[in-house]
Amino acid sequence: MTDAEWAVVRPLLPVPGWVRGRGGQPEAYCHRAILDAIRYLVDNGIKWRAMPVDFPPWDRVYAFFRRWRDHALVMEFHDRLRSKVREKLGRDAEPSAGVIDSQSVKAGAVVGADSRGFDGGKLVNGRKRHVVVDTLGLLMGVMVTAADTGDRAAAQVLLRQVADTHHQLELIWADGGYTGGLVEYCLATFALVLTIVKRSDDMRGFVVLPKRWIVERFFAHLMRTRRLARDFERRTTSAEAMVCWSMTLLMTRRLARPGPGRG
Repeated sequence: MTDAEWAVVRPLLPVPGWVRGRGGQPEAYCHRAILDAIRYLVDNGIKWRAMPVDFPPWDRVYAFFRRWRDHALVMEFHDRLRSKVREKLGRDAEPSAGVIDSQSVKAGAVVGADSRGFDGGKLVNGRKRHVVVDTLGLLMGVMVTAADTGDRAAAQVLLRQVADTHHQLELIWADGGYTGGLVEYCLATFALVLTIVKRSDDMRGFVVLPKRWIVERFFAHLMRTRRLARDFERRTTSAEAMVCWSMTLLMTRRLARPGPGRG
């Protein structure tokens, strides 16, 4: 991180318990060095044991990653950054509309059969990332499943998580894969209006569809971080944490940029 990024990030970090007098052993390494190490791993797609010597030892970095993953601290940190980005752009901190979609990616050899599947539509053997993003393309919720999991079945679980966290959410856009009873289910259960954005039959070639391009741009950003070009994580919770860490790269750069920034 640059000094400008660190100045933005430092006040948003969760405070360790030992700092607040709640016990625990003081951490031996600076949070900035740990965060830089995790960001380096996500951005460059290296193995944990291949961590350069410029950073703290890989096992200490992984212990930090695991602790933040298991206690949902990475999502807390991510949500604070998202609120700051939205406020910088003149939006409310909490979004009222979003876009849902999924992405199937190939899985590495370490991914077990219990969380691996075959997506017959995309011809991908691996996992599927189900995400909800706001109208700025910022992540609101993520769930990683086997690639053979249906979009509608996963959307029921993911939208429940997102609705419980974002109480101002009212509208969700989706593609044709989310048609059927899910529209009525979302309205009756979560009070969410699920709007299907369909591609016209007379369209030829690549066409930018309203609202759906936002989540496609989000997936394009994930592909720029090499750790996410393929799913290398043994646990689905680690894969979800990697998506959050990838988005922190984007948001810290936007916050450190002078001026109102881009949407």
